[in-house]
Amino acid sequence: MPRYVMTVRCADGPGIVHTFTAALLEAHGNILDNAQYGDPLTEQFCMRTRFESPITDVAEVRRILQPAVHTFGATFTVRDEDAHQRVLIMVSKFDHCLLDLLYRWQAGELPIEIPLVVSNHPDCAELCARYGVPYLHLPVTKDTKVQQEAVLRGLIAEHGIDFVVLARYMQVLSEQFCADFAGRIINIHHSFLPGFKGARPYQQAYERGVKMIGATAHLVTADLDEGPIIEQGVVTVDHSMDATTLSIMGRDVERQVLSRAVRQQAEDRLFLIGHRVVVFH
Repeated sequence: MPRYVMTVRCADGPGIVHTFTAALLEAHGNILDNAQYGDPLTEQFCMRTRFESPITDVAEVRRILQPAVHTFGATFTVRDEDAHQRVLIMVSKFDHCLLDLLYRWQAGELPIEIPLVVSNHPDCAELCARYGVPYLHLPVTKDTKVQQEAVLRGLIAEHGIDFVVLARYMQVLSEQFCADFAGRIINIHHSFLPGFKGARPYQQAYERGVKMIGATAHLVTADLDEGPIIEQGVVTVDHSMDATTLSIMGRDVERQVLSRAVRQQAEDRLFLIGHRVVVFH
């Protein structure tokens, strides 16, 4: 029997769960699991529901549920659980996050499709070739940024991309691009080093004797590395560890945190509510 994932986001109020569960009953739906949250700060409601139904056409399921959507003016999605979301990965020279995502994807650990990897450097082409994933070298300079983002928009449309992952992509996307794809771009950042901006953050951390390093996956906004937080991870360190050791440990945290964030997005577990991301684990 087909299994579906439904997401709902709307202004909070009485009767939302009742209305949508009644609509699911009309679709002969059997709820497998359900998570919901009413946010007191924004008075927004969000819900994720997995269900099965003998109806095999997802468009028909959407049609049956549409009256409930109109009742609450909800932002609403229904996806066949087996129809994996399509992800565009962007990378520069550091390949550790890309390698981790490719491995997990090939091993069946990440429920995504990767039709393309884009990079502003040629360094990771061989890695992608080993995994049979097309690789496009799209160099970016100050003079070509607008044109290259236009190419990127075309690729997103051509390949039916659902969301973008910046797997250590070291270029700043334009404010307009971030706005047009709001909520659909995930970045990984060594955010537990907030005082160490610029080059060689782990060397700076080592020199300052930090006791904890980590990483944060967040949604991309026009404010650099200030987007809503999805997932975080930390590891404790001490004075005996040099900058190289910190960097190795930091890369490991980055890989884990980014892969968790990608999985959560791929499984429709993320809801952007105001400046925060609600995550249904």
